[in-house]
Amino acid sequence: MPYKPAHFVDTDISWLIGGPQGSGVESAANIFSHVCSAAGYQVFGKREFYSNIKGEHSYFLVRVADGTIRSNVNDVNLITSYDAETIFRHAEEVPAGGAILYDTELGKITTDAVATLDGPFRKRLDGHLADKGKPATVDGMLETVSDAGVKLIPVSFSSILQELAEKEDNPKLRNMKRMFNVIGVSLSLGVLGMSPEPLYGSVMSIFAKKPKVAELNRKVARMAHEMGAGLDCGCKLGNTSKKPHTMLVQGYQGTALGKIACGCRFQPYYPITPASDESVYLETNETFEVAGDRPGSLLVVQTEDEISAMGMAIGGSLTGTRSATCTSGPGFSLMAEMLGWSGINEVPLVVTNYQRSGPSTGLPTRHGQDDLLFAIHAGHGEFPRVVYSSGDVEESFYDTAMCFNLADIYQLPVIHMMDKAMASSVTTCPRFEPDRMTINRGKLLESMEPGDYRRFALVPDGISPRSKIGLENGIFWNTGDESDEYGHITEDPVVRVQMMDKRHSKLGRILREVPDEDQAISYGVHEYTVIGWGSSKGPVLDAISMLEQEGKKVGFVQVKMLQPFPADYLRFLLGDARVIIDVESNQTGQLGGLLRQHLGREPDHYILKYTGRAMTSTEVHGALKDILRGGAKKREVLMHGA
Repeated sequence: MPYKPAHFVDTDISWLIGGPQGSGVESAANIFSHVCSAAGYQVFGKREFYSNIKGEHSYFLVRVADGTIRSNVNDVNLITSYDAETIFRHAEEVPAGGAILYDTELGKITTDAVATLDGPFRKRLDGHLADKGKPATVDGMLETVSDAGVKLIPVSFSSILQELAEKEDNPKLRNMKRMFNVIGVSLSLGVLGMSPEPLYGSVMSIFAKKPKVAELNRKVARMAHEMGAGLDCGCKLGNTSKKPHTMLVQGYQGTALGKIACGCRFQPYYPITPASDESVYLETNETFEVAGDRPGSLLVVQTEDEISAMGMAIGGSLTGTRSATCTSGPGFSLMAEMLGWSGINEVPLVVTNYQRSGPSTGLPTRHGQDDLLFAIHAGHGEFPRVVYSSGDVEESFYDTAMCFNLADIYQLPVIHMMDKAMASSVTTCPRFEPDRMTINRGKLLESMEPGDYRRFALVPDGISPRSKIGLENGIFWNTGDESDEYGHITEDPVVRVQMMDKRHSKLGRILREVPDEDQAISYGVHEYTVIGWGSSKGPVLDAISMLEQEGKKVGFVQVKMLQPFPADYLRFLLGDARVIIDVESNQTGQLGGLLRQHLGREPDHYILKYTGRAMTSTEVHGALKDILRGGAKKREVLMHGA
């Protein structure tokens, strides 16, 4: 049986709210997360939504615990729903003893009446309800889960609006269904026994730009919370103490704040999910002052396409300005030619790639780790680049500074691998500490005397002093063709070999000079050891913790430096592992392929997920247990998630 954590205890509760895209699901989840975080709980949440603008199903799952959590689990303790589709899609994620709080007006809605239920899912759902002898309605679905021990909490959301309309002497409020999201989250917090004051403060903060709207939502929140406090869902969130120096952060804010703190001053971009959130956040905060030695302002420019964004970022870097761009897989595809230009001209550049599911447009708003091999090989010809991966939001803040340092020191493009699971997450983590960052601009010249300057001089370490546009006495000469030491075009075969070898020598130097712990992190190596990268870190560590509670030990090695690949260090780390298990979110096990290529060692098992949904620790735990029992297939595909 898959692992199921203890339910309805004070320290580990999962809450889900759903509704049509554009109905305020994310706002409600943010309110819930802020209230729980302010009360001292650790929070981990994820948002799932379709790629249309409005109408399709959207939901937010928030896990709240009194201890460290890094991922979501399969089971949901409390669902709050003001639409039929949330019940149809998620009701059976609630185990016996869990609860569903729902709007009473939904009961008679049939599956056929919900136009956004896609055909394959509706067919499976109708068949399932028929097998249970239930009608294809919301009531039928609720009866099914009630028979399995789920508690039902019907509430008339409209009656709350009616009461508000009467108190405010404003009949129009009766039809303000856009307030259902605030009603839902307020009912939930009341049912769970949370104090109302943080709720009111969070509501006022969310709607701060519209004072009248904020006040109405505060009033309806008070009414709903009072009603919820009189209801019973079988569980409560008790008192806890807030850990010092923690904060609640959205996933994309890690890299955004990292760029601000480490001196990035220019980010052109073209909008694309899920990367746009980072650039929009930077736009919102693009003028700032930082105390100490990092004053300045950040310029963010929306370009006409990703090709232009990449070209502008390269241009910014040539002036000596720390520059970056941010994109996702399809946009990165368009950047590949300009990536080669930065490679041959040894231009420092950071590209943040928030991966999503491909190929082509693929699943535009869904998760994937599909771009690893593409990032390593993108661009025609051969040129060095660094591909570096963060495993969570906290890491991404500090890793951003490392990526800029690597770009500047070794004068090459650095591709910082993030993904949708991190971009759309909300989590508590230790407060970021900019003072832990160092800024190293490498051999960037700040002055130059007239003389025989050679931009691509064949120096022993392969890294030539770098001039910048606008430097007095400076010389700028770049071309997309092969060039000599001065930057002048040449097709001489001897010079060609010298320049190619010069550029590629940087890769070996990076592996020698970057500390081992920045290339890969060992969380312990045992007979059975997991390798992974990126956002698989959280579910893997939580799954391993579950196994430890059962007396079973599994190791984990997180690979961060993916190009150049730290083969020697990984060979050392994995030396005592008899069984290697590759866990990642793609179809082909791309990290496993790198292990086979560089170490000559094939992973013994693959745990893969490519549904477009993030892994849960529950399903990783179950797959690892199957491997430990000796009955697992070589390849296990995870399927949880609506």
